[in-house]
Amino acid sequence: MTAMEPVTREGERAAIQRQGESCSGPARIAQVTVPQKVEPTLLTDQVYSMIHQSIMNGDMPAGTRLRIRDLAAQVGTSVMPVREAIRRLEEAGLAERVPHRGAVVKGLSFAELVHVYDVRLLLEVEAARLGATRVTRADAEHMKTELEAMRVAIVEGRVVELLDHDEELLSILYRASDNPVLVTMIRNLWHHCRAYKIVGARGTLDSGDVESLLVFQERLVEAALRGDDVAAASVNHDSLVNATGRIRALLEAQHREQA
Repeated sequence: MTAMEPVTREGERAAIQRQGESCSGPARIAQVTVPQKVEPTLLTDQVYSMIHQSIMNGDMPAGTRLRIRDLAAQVGTSVMPVREAIRRLEEAGLAERVPHRGAVVKGLSFAELVHVYDVRLLLEVEAARLGATRVTRADAEHMKTELEAMRVAIVEGRVVELLDHDEELLSILYRASDNPVLVTMIRNLWHHCRAYKIVGARGTLDSGDVESLLVFQERLVEAALRGDDVAAASVNHDSLVNATGRIRALLEAQHREQA
């Protein structure tokens, strides 16, 4: 994790006191990436956004402890906005309470992987089918641009950028479905399973099998250019099934190493 520069606020720093917390064994301590000073207004929203972003970009992997006073000291606020932000993260399914440890970034499980990706299959296959018949030539060209950005991210080993461009490529197609509720539901699922996607992308990059990160998107762009809804739906189905299998295998390997 990347160390961050503390952000100070007038009168807040004096109110923050360090509190010892104990746990058995080594623990990963949360470090929030603070892009700018936290302003007095909407503190909870800003703290939530900072922690959320750190989870989404992999700086806070599964199991990271969310120590309220430590986080408050890092972002330069009192404990109340941090406590509320963590509560919202729990409601969003990104954090959970663990006995004797408190709040942590939610862990990964085989059951959740299957459940989330089963729902993604239901929604994203249909979104691809609908979008492919309505996508414009300009949209398809934009998808090609995102595909090339994915190639660059792979060469440079930038996992977060790879996932961001992949999601934008898919979003272009899904928005063409003209069903904003469907698109919002899918994007919420992406947030929910971001940790799984990071595991899959990093593991695949480390293995050198980069082709599997591109082949389905290449076919999807081709289907969009042709306006082929059947092909687009089929490609998305195969892509998600493949991703589920890859991520499951990587999680199993991690569990064996930790056993």
